[in-house]
Amino acid sequence: AEKILSYEPSGVVVSNGPGDPKMCVKTIKAVGELLETDIPLMGICLGNQILGLATGGDTYKLKFGHRAQNHPCMDLKTKKVYITTQNHGYTVDAKSLEGTNFAVNFVNINDKTVEGIRHEKKPVFGVQFHPEASPGPYETGFLFDNFLKEVRKVA
Repeated sequence: AEKILSYEPSGVVVSNGPGDPKMCVKTIKAVGELLETDIPLMGICLGNQILGLATGGDTYKLKFGHRAQNHPCMDLKTKKVYITTQNHGYTVDAKSLEGTNFAVNFVNINDKTVEGIRHEKKPVFGVQFHPEASPGPYETGFLFDNFLKEVRKVA
């Protein structure tokens, strides 16, 4: 976190990657320290899981991972459903977020697993799916616009 902060970032993306998120001990610690600032953070896939772990939440391995295009996910605030591209075998445990400042804001329509979390007071959110995906649907590209809007407030 200290090195990241030395660059004076206006925002940080915690990117996707393979594997068990609990193995990313250094990254979880760094993101936990970044959460103590007001810097906007956006987590994608593994980055979403890292955000959950860094705030004291938990993750678990899915019996069957979510892979491929056309996974429907619902924004719990707007009730709008988006078609997403996914490639993950772990997810955030929704119950583990109780008592943190994070809430679930996207769920998978098929199995009701967590597909996104949002900090209740800070410009911090993560999504389990891939808004940057290619090939695949691009209808969640607005998430990058939302993140950049928060970054511009800091810059």
